[in-house]
Amino acid sequence: MKFTDGFWLMRPGVSVDYAAEAYDIERTDTPDGPGLTVLAPTRVIAKRGDVLNRAVLTVTLSSPLEGVVRVRVAHHDGAGSPRGFALPGAVADAGVLAIDDSGATLTTGGLVARVSTGAPWDLSFEVDGQRVTGSGIRSLGRVSLAEGADVETGVIGNAGADTGVPAARHYLHEQLELGVGETVYGLGERFGPVVKNGQTVDIWNADGGTSSEQAYKSVPFYVSSGGYGVLVNDPGHVSFEVASENVERVQFSVSGEVLEYFVIAGPTPKDVVSRYTALTGRPPVVPAWSFGTWLTTSFTTDYDEQTVTSFIEGMAERDLPLSVFHFDCFWMREFTWCDFTWDERVFPDPDAMLQRLHERDLHVSVWINPYIAQRSPLFDEGVAGGYFVRRPDGSPWQWDLWVPGMALVDFTNPEAVRWYQSYLRRLIAQGVDCFKTDFGERIPTNVVWHDGTDPERMHNLYAQLYNQAVHEVLVAERGVGEAVLFARSATAGGQTMPVHWGGDNSSTFASMAETLRGGLSLAWSGFAFWSHDIGGFEGTPDAAVFKRWIAYGMLSSHSRFHGSDSYRVPWAFDDEAVEVTRQFSRLKLRLMPYLYAAAREATVSGTPLMRPMLMEFPDDPGTAHLDRQYMLGPDLLVAPVFSASGDVSFYLPAGEWTHLLTGERVVGGGWRTERHGFDSLPLYVRPGAVIPWGAREDRPDYDYLDGLTLRVFPGGSGQAEVTVTAPDGRAETFHVDRAEVTE
Repeated sequence: MKFTDGFWLMRPGVSVDYAAEAYDIERTDTPDGPGLTVLAPTRVIAKRGDVLNRAVLTVTLSSPLEGVVRVRVAHHDGAGSPRGFALPGAVADAGVLAIDDSGATLTTGGLVARVSTGAPWDLSFEVDGQRVTGSGIRSLGRVSLAEGADVETGVIGNAGADTGVPAARHYLHEQLELGVGETVYGLGERFGPVVKNGQTVDIWNADGGTSSEQAYKSVPFYVSSGGYGVLVNDPGHVSFEVASENVERVQFSVSGEVLEYFVIAGPTPKDVVSRYTALTGRPPVVPAWSFGTWLTTSFTTDYDEQTVTSFIEGMAERDLPLSVFHFDCFWMREFTWCDFTWDERVFPDPDAMLQRLHERDLHVSVWINPYIAQRSPLFDEGVAGGYFVRRPDGSPWQWDLWVPGMALVDFTNPEAVRWYQSYLRRLIAQGVDCFKTDFGERIPTNVVWHDGTDPERMHNLYAQLYNQAVHEVLVAERGVGEAVLFARSATAGGQTMPVHWGGDNSSTFASMAETLRGGLSLAWSGFAFWSHDIGGFEGTPDAAVFKRWIAYGMLSSHSRFHGSDSYRVPWAFDDEAVEVTRQFSRLKLRLMPYLYAAAREATVSGTPLMRPMLMEFPDDPGTAHLDRQYMLGPDLLVAPVFSASGDVSFYLPAGEWTHLLTGERVVGGGWRTERHGFDSLPLYVRPGAVIPWGAREDRPDYDYLDGLTLRVFPGGSGQAEVTVTAPDGRAETFHVDRAEVTE
């Protein structure tokens, strides 16, 4: 959200009172333990009369976790702070305070927040004695908009006024400095360039598809190449101007009278993500079977039990491994979504069908959403129980965009949560293993929530409560380590309820590339597990797009074939698509000991499976802008092919890399252009890596220790320690001499 007209002027109707000085500083008690409170008047106080008729900002510094500084800025504090995110990793007394005549410091781990006494206003953040960012002159401000001021909020909901950002008259904003060459990443699953410099980013979940500036997963957290990160602790509309309105700074603004943000130290970008997930929550272990191939009915296609059986048998006949079968929306009768009841016209005996699927050693996923259609038998139950979100007049909020007359479950109401969960438990007892939690973005703001939460703050947070309600049931019914979602919407903390997929893309190479950009941006936002629709969702891909997408999809965290109005079974395209599917699905299953180790690492460190290149190579400036390739785990470089010809350009960091499929050795340190057939792509092993290689290629959840091979690649020296953990929890650590290269 832009407030200024260039460097000197404000936009019409806009006035800003900036923090002018640190007038006084004192120790204070905070929820984090001892902290600092700074009185920051919006004018330098030169004489007594200057204290009158002037806004004052109260800035409180504390530390909820080592290496993290909480900054709370309040103008009028009577209403308290808006609802923030859950912070399961917060602890007390994480910082050390010091105050003298020059100012004050809060030291926590390797991070120091320093406030200088007097004018001009200066709040700096230092790592190892070096200033990495800070809030200086004309940075921290309270914004007022005159009646009728022509200043856009920066985003309007994609489904009309019901989901749009409410208008506000007052905002608080902060601007943090950017150094020369500093780049910014994250802010959720954004489909534009992975480097956010020069962009306006609105944190406001919307169902806009992957080709838009909107996002299903908006996260007000960014990571800087400078070795720090920033989380704005506000689940409402946060508007970021990333080196855009002021090209020397990142600006973020929120409505109301309180702004709270965290500065999170590295020193490396990977360390920042690790510390961020320590604060907001780490992902749990996901079941090994979920890494296998997911096949779906697609969305609006005609299907019944015979269709499902033909797909499953078709996979088996072609020797294509299959782990999960997913039933999309029309497993329920049209107009009734959700009633959680199988449509008996096409699935006359669902209990027997599910039993047959389990006998084939398949897991079952079904589609759900948080909406209850007026025709659903559950609608009257919801109205009578008060389980739906209400309009200000007390009536249930309803509209017709999606299914006619639908209402929205109010997950701030504990009784509504239990009611909704009771139907999920019935499905689990019937044989359903997991749920695709679709939607959760078009959340209205002209409503009243059961717990009284501000509707603006609940718009993004709703996805968290929705997925939490479903994930909680799976953990309770299936056990820890067996719960897995396929979720579309999220915000900060959503990484604790995996897996997420990239939403509605199109069946083109361009959409394939934008999908990857979204995944890399989400990885920077702390999400360890991520998937996408192989072949694209909208439209029908030609065979070339589909086959290129297979290789990319199988070399992602999770792999799903899914479409909108056409099937995605490989034989619907050509015989080569079947061969490509067989090759890359088998490759992924051989890699399961390696992938499962990376997945378990994510639960400890928060490091994602699909990693932006800068995350693994922070000292290589050539990796800063790369968004057409990634590291899969610590040691595999993947560069998907986004062309029918097979031409692909990618960057190899320094060292001797080995192509995993061909064994070719290549010296890195620059760009390469290669041409690949549909059965190949740039898939290079990091110098000196030791890859645990599994013995089976028919399923993902086998005993990784049985028949295990450790593949040692050139370019390393000394001993390597490799721990392989089987799905049942048995683990063995191997010490490998890298001098004994086996590849």
